[in-house]
Order: sequence, then C-alpha cells, then structure tokens
Amino acid sequence: MQAKETLFADLVQGRAQQFQVPLYQRTYSWTEKQLTQLWTDILEQAELLESGEKASTHFLGSVVLAPSPQNEATFPRWLVVDGQQRLTTLSLALAAIRDHIADAEPDEAERIDEEYLINKRRNGDDHFRLLPTQADRAQFAAYVRGPLSAQSAGGSVAAAYGFFRRKLVEAADPAAPQDVFRIEQAITARLTLVAVTAERGDNVHRIFESLNNTGLKLSQADLLRNYLFMRLPTRGEHVYETYWLPLQGSLSNDELEQLMWLQLVLDGDDRVRRQDLYAAQQQRFERGEVSEADIEAYIKELYRRSHLFRRLLHPEEEPDEAVRARLHRLDTWQAQVTYPALMLLLDRRERGELDSADTARAMSYVESFLVRRMMCRVPTNNLNRIFQAVPGQLPLDVPVAEGLHQLLSAENRFWPDDDELREKVRTAPFYKFGRGHQRKMVLQRLEESYEHPEPVDFAAAQLTVEHVMPQSPGDEWIRMLSKDVVDGESAEDLHSRLQHTLGNLTLTAVNSELSNHPFGRKQGLLEGSHLEMNRRIAATQRWGAQEILTRSDELADRAIALWPAPLRGVGRAERSRDWNLAHQVLAALPHGTWTSYGDLAAFIGSGAQAVGTHLANTPGVANAYRVLTSEGKVSASFRWTHQDAGGDVRDRLTADGVRFTASGAADPTQRLSADGLASLVGGGDDDRTDSQEKTAQCAPKSQEGETRADPFYLQLVAENAPGRRFFRQLAEDDSPETVVAVRALFARWEELGGGVYHPDSNKFTGASLTLDEAGIPDRVISPMGLTVGCGLGGTAYVSLQSLAVQEPFTDRVLRAEFLRRLNELEGVDLQEKWPGPDPSFPLSVLEKDRNRELLVETLTWFRDRWEGRDTD
Repeated sequence: MQAKETLFADLVQGRAQQFQVPLYQRTYSWTEKQLTQLWTDILEQAELLESGEKASTHFLGSVVLAPSPQNEATFPRWLVVDGQQRLTTLSLALAAIRDHIADAEPDEAERIDEEYLINKRRNGDDHFRLLPTQADRAQFAAYVRGPLSAQSAGGSVAAAYGFFRRKLVEAADPAAPQDVFRIEQAITARLTLVAVTAERGDNVHRIFESLNNTGLKLSQADLLRNYLFMRLPTRGEHVYETYWLPLQGSLSNDELEQLMWLQLVLDGDDRVRRQDLYAAQQQRFERGEVSEADIEAYIKELYRRSHLFRRLLHPEEEPDEAVRARLHRLDTWQAQVTYPALMLLLDRRERGELDSADTARAMSYVESFLVRRMMCRVPTNNLNRIFQAVPGQLPLDVPVAEGLHQLLSAENRFWPDDDELREKVRTAPFYKFGRGHQRKMVLQRLEESYEHPEPVDFAAAQLTVEHVMPQSPGDEWIRMLSKDVVDGESAEDLHSRLQHTLGNLTLTAVNSELSNHPFGRKQGLLEGSHLEMNRRIAATQRWGAQEILTRSDELADRAIALWPAPLRGVGRAERSRDWNLAHQVLAALPHGTWTSYGDLAAFIGSGAQAVGTHLANTPGVANAYRVLTSEGKVSASFRWTHQDAGGDVRDRLTADGVRFTASGAADPTQRLSADGLASLVGGGDDDRTDSQEKTAQCAPKSQEGETRADPFYLQLVAENAPGRRFFRQLAEDDSPETVVAVRALFARWEELGGGVYHPDSNKFTGASLTLDEAGIPDRVISPMGLTVGCGLGGTAYVSLQSLAVQEPFTDRVLRAEFLRRLNELEGVDLQEKWPGPDPSFPLSVLEKDRNRELLVETLTWFRDRWEGRDTD
C-alpha cells in the first residue's frame, strides 16, 4: 500500500482513466452544510492565490484507491474505497464552473471538461472520469455530459450542482467580484488530498474500516489541551487544579474550543479557522523558546476570558442592565458570528478602556449592522470575515466605540443607510428575509419603541408573526385591492408585491383566529390587543395598498431611530447586489420550472417592469429566458442579448423541461412563485410548527422547486405497480377506514366516466382523478389529486392554477363555486391563493359517509361543467 500527498488536478489529469465508486458505497449525501464549508475553504484559497501569499494549501482529506477488476493497461480503472463524497463534490463544482463560463469562454469550458470530467475519446460509461454508484450515475451523467432531463431534477447531486451555480453567480457580484478561474485553480491546485493506493491482494475493506472507525475523534480542544499539559512537566498539576478544572467545569468542550479560537482572533490572527485551531496555536508556541511560565500565562488568560465568554452564552450573568439587554437581543438573534467583536468590547471594558455605557453603545452598532443588513437582504456570506477581522483592524487613534462604528461603516461592509432602509421597508418582502426568530425580534423592538405604559411580557406571550392582509386573500380582499391597482397591475400582482412587506406584518397571539378573514372581522380582534401596533392598525377604516405603505413609512422612521446608521462618506453597498440576488436565484432554477416577472420582482422587492428592463439589457444572466409573463407566455418585448445563445425561446424552454398547455402557455404547475424562489437560495424560514413543516415538505409541490407530474403527462394505469404503491403507503399512514373510503371514491369516480391516473415515479406517490376527451393529451383535466406519505396522513389537493388555464374553469366564478362546494364537506376549508400552494384537505374526512356523498356530488357538478364547455 502506498500513500502520498496529491492535488485533485494531479489525481485526475493526464491520460484517460476512471475512478469507479463501488456498489456497496453509500449514495452521494453531502448537504448544504458540508458544501458551504467547502465553498468557504475554496474562496479562502482563491483569495490567497490572488494576494500572492505563500500560505499552506488546505487539506481536504484522504482518498483510498484500489485497482478495479476491470483495469486495463491502456485505460486504468480505480475503485474508490474512500473519498467518493469529496471527488463527486469537486467534479460537480468544476461542472458548474464549466457551465457558468460556457457562453463567454467556450474554449475554457471545453478545457475544464476534458481535463477533469471526461475521457474525450471514450464512449458509454467510460466517457466519465468519475463513475458514481449506480443510484447516482444517471443524474451525475446528466450534469457532466447533459443535456439535462426530467430524471436529473431533485436529489443530492442536483442540489450540489445548483449550490455551486448559485455561489458562482454570487461570487461574480460587481461590488466585490471574484475571478472564476482563481476559484477553479483553488479547487484543482490548492486542495490537497492524501491518496492511499492499495495493491492487488490488499484488504481494502480493512483499510476502509480503519479510516471510518466508530470511535469519537479528538476535538481541537482535546489536542490542544494534551499539547499544553505535555509542556508543563513541573507546573501541570497546579495549573490544572487552579485554572483548567474550573475552566472545563464552566464551559462545554465545544464552548472551550470556541474560546480557544476566539483567543487567537483577539490576539490578532484574523484568518485562522476553528478547525485549524490546534495547528495554529501550536505554531505560535513553537516560533521561539516557550517556557512553562508562558504556557501557564496562556491558560490563565484563557481562564480570565472564560468569564467574559460566558456572558455571551448566558447574558443574564452580565451585571450592567444596558449591556445585558443588548447581549440578550444578540443572543436571541443567534449572532455567534459577532463573538470576536463582542469579546473585544467586554475585554477592553475589563481593561478599563471603555465604560459600560460605551460598551452598550458599541453593541448597538453591532445589532444595527445585523438588523439593517437583514432588513435590506444583504447576503450574510461575508459576516464571519467581517467580524473576525475586527480585533486586528480596529482603529487605534479613536475610542473603541467610535472605532467600531467607523470600521463597520467602511467600504464593502454594506451597512445600509437610512435611505436604503426606508426604501426596503416599503418594497421588500421582509417576511422572506432572515429567520423566523429574527423577524419576530424586529417586530418586538418596533412594538417596544411605542413605550406603552403597560408593556407586553414578550418572554411569556406566545406571539407569532401575522399577515394583516392574508397570504390567501378571499374575494373581499381582492375586490378591495382592485381599487388600488395602477399601471395595469392586477389585484393579484399587488397582493403578491405587498403581502410580505413589513407594513403588512404584526405580532399576535391569535393568529389562527385572525386567519384569512376580511379586515372588518380582524379589526375587532386587533382592537382588543395589548400591542400598540395592533391598536393602530385596528383604528384604520380599511387595509389596502396606501394603508400598508403609510404604516411602512411609520415603521421605517422607528427602525431608523432604533438602529443607528453607518457613518456617512465611509462607504455603502451598491444597488447592484439586488440584481445579483436575482441572478443567483435564476441560476438555481430547477429543471422543469419557470417564473414570472412579477414573481421575481416580488422576490427582490422591485417592480415587474424594472425586472424586464434589467433582463433585457443585461447579457449573460443564466436562465433569463425562463422568466415569462404571469400568463406563462414569452413577453412580446423579450430579446436575446448579443452575448446570449439565442434561438427559439419555446424550444429552449421545452429542452429545460417546461411543458406547454393547449393554449400555448407554460404549465402553471411548474411556475415558481416569489416564495418558491426564496426557497432556492435558503430564504428565510417561517414560524411553522414541526408538524406543519413536515406537511409542507410532503404536500404536492406546484410551485416550489419539485414539479408535480400532472394529468397531461401521467401514464395511464389501472391497479398496476404505482397504484399498489399508492394504497400500500396510504395504509401505512391512514386508518383502514380512510383506505376503504378512498377506494370507494375511486369506484364512484369511474362510474361517472372518470379515470384514475398514477404517476410512475419513485419521487411522487399519488393519484389524480381525471377526465379526458378521446384520450387526447391536451384534452385532459383533473379536478383533484391525492398524495400519501410522510407519516402525516394522505391529502387531497386541487390544482387551481392548472384549472385556471383550461376551459371552462378559466372563469374565476366557476373555480370559486368549485371550492364553495368542496367547503361544504365537514372539516374542509379551501381558499384560492394566486400564486400559491394548492389548497388541500386530509383524506381522513372521507371516512364520513356524508362527506363522501357531498364530494361525489361536487365531482359530478365538475364533470357536467367540463362536458358542457364550449370546445370551438
């Protein structure tokens, strides 16, 4: 067995060869967490390349190879015993770079392909340098060779490829662009691997077991502790009992490791990563003669700072009220990224360089920096670097608080000023920014700013974020909004644009009671609230566009007063980052999806017309042609830019898996709404319970990433394998009574002349009730679909967006009547949301005979409307 250090380029470049992942290996399983860490390492190495620093490469891990039984002298084949996750990830990253530059640099894209991804003169499976296990092979091949197919959508391989496409667009931000070829070089020539090559006859499984044993690895803190006490032959016992034992008792091992890292950062090492803590500290000790007294002094200082660090972890231990309040808020925000700056402030206060009032003021700058950036949707990818650099970059010629204010206001820190904050409060979808607890904290601080004489106990109150104008508006809301529309904007577009803005959000403990009711009913509930902001909402006569914008302006004034602004003239973020966010989400559009100008505008807080103008005048935007009108049509003003590939737009969309209805519109079930777009770039989570979250994940996806197979394209089957799978899974999650009820429903539907279609797919287990005309694909309609799985019970859903493009249900009155009839079933309350998820109800309601009869009557009414439509 041979082992040597190598680079990815050295491993895979050269003559034609192949690395095969054996069948017994697990499938590709890296998640965004591992991908994000790798991307951070890659960018760090790319920056080192650009600066010319002679720093060490980054060690990525080991790769264990063994000769394949299929090995040939002219075509070496290797079994990947260990390291397939790393090799697959790096290959997908290079494929993403290739596709990112394909239009602008076709020769370079071809070079990347031939050097790292393919064996140019080989066919079949031999064409690929890396051959994943069979479960991943087809999808990996789709991204390496293309073209993409419907089978390539979804799964970990697709997610990893999409992650890198999105990050490459983010790295090309005009405000701080990064060279894509530096990134390529960092991947291929700065990430080191230890390649362990086994000979024939070596027990490769034993090697694998030794590398992946079940024992717990030593942490960085464990390694450093052992190193320190080996250097204390005479003072070790005293130091251990006096400092280390209390230190170890007050912090967990993970917290202790974090403190050790912070100590390095506070001492000026602004580039060290936590996973390199042991090597970095060891290197510092070995630069010169280090005595036992030096080691003891280090541990003593660690012990002193542990008391300060505990105040970040447990703000209640901070004695000063003002500082304690700010630490509590930062802890609620989960702002661990700011620890270097907070530790510096507490450390300087303990040294007497600033008092508690100045410490609290400096912390208010940190809080404002985070809050304003979140409210203006500034990406968080550089926060670690910003705060880690604070101890080393803090100006020395001004007081600490003023120095921090100046540092955070500097160029490329992107701390939004008052004008930008005011604009974003009016226009941006705040509900989709940040995380649920962060949005809640912003609203809580705004409520506190009213200084009500009887303030709410927020710690005890069970408050959630509520949309005053609901996310699923009824007819009364739509009629009211229709009076506010301008410039040809529809009421639905106006709702989509304003629903998630800060002016339409509040806090309440009666979210379920407020629900989707008209404003008149909500007024009474809000009027009785203890929150001042709710009483002010209740005092208005109506709740339309102007009222929401007026409240937005009021809240913007309060936000500006609460969270200090950056210093003027030091620098502010460029507006281009909003468009960069749009570019990122377009690059991440999954196969078989499209979006509209209005959806993209609502996602970034802009206008549909501005989005259209930007895309028309900006060359090189990935997937720009997949932005259509709200009706699913190519805009009459769409033009390819001179740098784009061109061609027939509909042909390109079809190749990307977008389907078209008989009217020539893109399939509305494949449309991604603003909410769906937010999910592609890790947009803010919401305040749903675990049960609600599982329901959302298991529900049929009409607009959020994974396209549901619909009746136009379902394979006609009776009780075949997919049908058996449907009832088997239904029986696993639902009662026998529900299973019997669903079977009875299917039988009654077939008596009415309908059909039951099951998608032949491992990704989707469900059924659709359908009606067709002589089997013609574009003359098929589905009143209802059913899904099972996820342990939460079966669900029935109505694809209103699909119905809305099929006669006679293009008539909104008929769709509303259909929902009204369904809502007569006990336990059913369906609302139309446009755009939005399909309304649904649990299949368990069909256990009641009366509900089942009402449903059959409703389906009969549906069939009669379909058969009586005008087909001319």
